[in-house]
Amino acid sequence: MNFSDHQIGIYAQGMFTDRTPKITTDLANLEDQAAATLSPEALGYIVASAGSGSTARANRAAFEQWRIAPRMLRGSAERDHSCTVLGTTMPAPLLIAPVGIQTLAHPEGELATVRAAAALGVPYIHSTQASHSFEQVAEAGGDAPRWYQLYWPTDQSVLLSFLQRAKNTGFTTLVLTLDTTLLGWRPADLNRGYLPFLANLGIENYLTDPAFLAGLDESVEANPVAAAMHWAQMFPNPGLSWSQLAFLRENWDGPIVLKGICTVGDARLAAEHGVDGIVVSNHGGRQIDGARASLDALPEIVDAVGDQLTVLFDSGVRTGADMAKALALGADAVLLGRPFLYGLALDGQAGVDHVLRCILAEFDLVTSLSGHTGAAELSRESVIRS
Repeated sequence: MNFSDHQIGIYAQGMFTDRTPKITTDLANLEDQAAATLSPEALGYIVASAGSGSTARANRAAFEQWRIAPRMLRGSAERDHSCTVLGTTMPAPLLIAPVGIQTLAHPEGELATVRAAAALGVPYIHSTQASHSFEQVAEAGGDAPRWYQLYWPTDQSVLLSFLQRAKNTGFTTLVLTLDTTLLGWRPADLNRGYLPFLANLGIENYLTDPAFLAGLDESVEANPVAAAMHWAQMFPNPGLSWSQLAFLRENWDGPIVLKGICTVGDARLAAEHGVDGIVVSNHGGRQIDGARASLDALPEIVDAVGDQLTVLFDSGVRTGADMAKALALGADAVLLGRPFLYGLALDGQAGVDHVLRCILAEFDLVTSLSGHTGAAELSRESVIRS
């Protein structure tokens, strides 16, 4: 089967059973449909970005600056988009980006997401700020591939415990996020005075961690405020530095990826410090207002370090065409963030499944119709700057 066969199923259901999709297939407009179902607090946390939203808008505008250049009579009836990234085999160069507090979108949160991803073989990246623990997610995901995204806590005992728990529960690749050592200025949350972590939401990895619990004088149930404040003392880590990466390598024996690289200089530093990969990302515009679009940074970073590091990409990806453009500009794989979360909000696990199937189907169609038999054939010749 090709991923695009999914659209035939949609047409068949519509024509023969009078059933149409519950969730829109227009992936660029998922946000509008999801917004109607989310609480104001969840909407503000999930959708809104830093400051004026300039960086988030720049991310989307950057995709519009690149156009796909179709070439004819070069396709194939059967396409193969499969790849192996840092030892992880996947059906297409697509991963679920690490997103925290997914229970804001749906009560099952990360468990629904990892089940949908596992059913399709799409690797899931587990956020440190998740609403469910390492162990719960591993049980829900079974044998499917999964990576772990780390926010480096200032408490070393908690850091080491997180790494060990991730190893013990089958997370193979470590993704260290660099751009969130402090929370960005997010007016949608600030205007509501809303920081869900202080209500012990999105810190389940901490609340189930023996090293974290050892620092409490009372149980979480007896004093939830003290638990939240204990988290607040170790989450901000503005002093994190390149020199500390050696400690991470000493305590993690799998691939290490740095997420949040936006300049050639930092990409070269990543290579010099011996990591295995980077994610070109500005956190979807959630951290710095007025920052450069991630897609604008991607080609020059690939040119500088693509022969030394695996280069992944996120920020602004909404459609299968976006995915194709990022891969054509040199990304080895793409991380999908907000769209899957909108699917989660609309219909739980089935909603995530819908979004993943749709983006893969559209990606398959875009690549085939533009003259490619698989993701590996995408190159700079596949796109042109408008």
